[in-house]
Amino acid sequence: MKMKCNFKNNELLSVRKYLYERGLKHSLKRHTIAEVFFREDKHLSVEELYNKVKEEEPKISFSTVYRALKLLKKAGLAKSSRFMDGITRFEPVHPEEHHDHLICIKCGRIIEFSSKNIEKLQKGVASRHGFKLLSHKLELYGYCDKCKKKG
Repeated sequence: MKMKCNFKNNELLSVRKYLYERGLKHSLKRHTIAEVFFREDKHLSVEELYNKVKEEEPKISFSTVYRALKLLKKAGLAKSSRFMDGITRFEPVHPEEHHDHLICIKCGRIIEFSSKNIEKLQKGVASRHGFKLLSHKLELYGYCDKCKKKG
């Protein structure tokens, strides 16, 4: 189950507010990068985002995309994950929802899912150990349907 939220201008307004409050420049390139990032709304490496942004802004540099992603992360609008392949990927933050990941070790496909049962179990384990749970990250590795069928 892929939890994709509808792209809205709220994210872009949050970017503008963050930049304004810190006296940072809001450029057309940053706007385009943020727009593509939030529209895609999935796990993207810097290189993947760079290639998508380059389609709309051919003169964009890799370092500009990299710096913009770091800025989005610092603003709390993006988070990064590093899965088994060692590549850092970024995804938009949606504070109202939590999800975990199924990762195919052959093709790299990432499937987001949520489970109330898993959440309940984790809270129960933490409670039984007197542990105050603040957050967690669950990654399950295996083969997706396509790779499983290929053998």
